[in-house]
Amino acid sequence: MAIRRAAEPNRGGLALPGGFVHVDEDLETAARRELREETGLEVDYLEQVGTYGAPDRDPRARTFAVLYLAVLPNLPDGSTGTDADAIWLPVDELLAADLPFDHHEMLTDAIERARSKLEYSPIAASFCRPVFTIGDLRRVYEIVWGKQLNPANFQRKVQSVEGFVRETGDVVSEGRGRPAKTYTLGDVTTLHPPLRR
Repeated sequence: MAIRRAAEPNRGGLALPGGFVHVDEDLETAARRELREETGLEVDYLEQVGTYGAPDRDPRARTFAVLYLAVLPNLPDGSTGTDADAIWLPVDELLAADLPFDHHEMLTDAIERARSKLEYSPIAASFCRPVFTIGDLRRVYEIVWGKQLNPANFQRKVQSVEGFVRETGDVVSEGRGRPAKTYTLGDVTTLHPPLRR
């Protein structure tokens, strides 16, 4: 998600949502408030990615930024908060945009954190329906990792992680070939061994 900046620098240009911390807020509370004000979104999951404080990162004043990654599997069609015009863009398009401050570096770091998170957590399954095929899960990994994965190797890796997925006993037809087994998310919180890119 990006916003159109209403003020200089880069007025009218794209930027990551954000703002200033109020004196009575901790960092996560401020991140949630800014996300809600600028995009209208409430999130369950936020993870701190990094802190940015180059002396010249903001031409207006000396500022520091703390970057959070929000994970939202079921995104609304579009949302605008009270502070800014929020828009959904493919990440490649946003990376190609002329972003202000150090937002390109921040976005790159957030993408890398999301890609890494798929290696050691079961979060990818939250982007599937409650009952899914290994092919459905593989497509999530392929989209986030930005590359095609060998279906047989991926299935072997997923099934080698005890508790990651559970067979339902049902099958579905995916159009060609034999019907695919269906699964639900297991009870693990950490993937061991991790799934490597």
